[in-house]
Amino acid sequence: MKPTVHDIARSAGVSLATVDRVLNGRPGVRRITQEKVEEAIAVLGYVRDVAAANLAKGRTYAFTFVLPENDNSFMIGLREEVEQAVGRSGAERTRIRVVDVPPFDGQALSNMLDGVLADRPDGVAFVAVESSDVQAAVARLREAGIAVVTLVSDLPGSQRHHFAGIDNHAAGRTAANLLGRFLSGRDGRVAMVAGSMLVRDHRERLEGFLSVLSEDFPRLAILPVIEARDDPAIAEELVTGLFRRYPDVIGLYSLGAGNRGILKAVRSLPEARRPVIIAHELTRSTRAALADGVVDAVLNQDAGHEVRSAIRVLKAKADGLPVIAAQERIRIDIFLKDNLP
Repeated sequence: MKPTVHDIARSAGVSLATVDRVLNGRPGVRRITQEKVEEAIAVLGYVRDVAAANLAKGRTYAFTFVLPENDNSFMIGLREEVEQAVGRSGAERTRIRVVDVPPFDGQALSNMLDGVLADRPDGVAFVAVESSDVQAAVARLREAGIAVVTLVSDLPGSQRHHFAGIDNHAAGRTAANLLGRFLSGRDGRVAMVAGSMLVRDHRERLEGFLSVLSEDFPRLAILPVIEARDDPAIAEELVTGLFRRYPDVIGLYSLGAGNRGILKAVRSLPEARRPVIIAHELTRSTRAALADGVVDAVLNQDAGHEVRSAIRVLKAKADGLPVIAAQERIRIDIFLKDNLP
């Protein structure tokens, strides 16, 4: 028979109200009394069913998602997944608010997180921009007892609880291996298009890509990375200029968004001059490009899984429960034209 709070109170020689204060981390309990209760919990092997307790209390979790406001297909899809989670709020006992922030702007993100702090939600999920201001804002959220999850792009070294996203270094290495194998020993230049080096996911993909390309495919000349801010118009202009300047580009790695612009620039080339392309995220544009042979492979992360994972982790952290690592691992899917879902 499982031990109950009555057993804990009897063993520790305290009231049920005192046991409740200790279990819920509320003040008003002397240190020596708290230690007696904690000892009784350990001796009895009491395990609190927090989920059941919250269900009985009718608890609703208040979460805020801070998302970059930009025009790229993946972020639009991520936002749609959050909106679907909003639609499930009644069944999942959540109250989710979505707030917008300019992309790649650490100061704006820090200010927004401080604004969210004033609302005192149970948890916050956000797409990180790496800056000391954002790290400091995360520390302030933690000090206030708010659960914090980074989404898609991480902020290592900060006090965030969890990262809901893929292993981006592994994704970059995978992209380099695919590109090198598809090029089959040819000589030429390889171009890379990122959104911004201010976000960890793009930087880690670049690091992984460069490490494999330089070690395993040394015959390929690597051009400096282009930062197009995940903007299709900027990407089209920069990539068009790149092809004019370097007619011997035979490979291109699109490690961010802005693929609509990149593909428009590539489609303007004669077929014989089109490079092998590895891109990220299976969107309408990359799916069509895979199907007609303009893109050779797409590395994809499941935005829906990331949003659901973030919500599960925020709930667990709000309740002081452990996270099940295997359940929250986000895999990297590789799509060719032959295995499109």
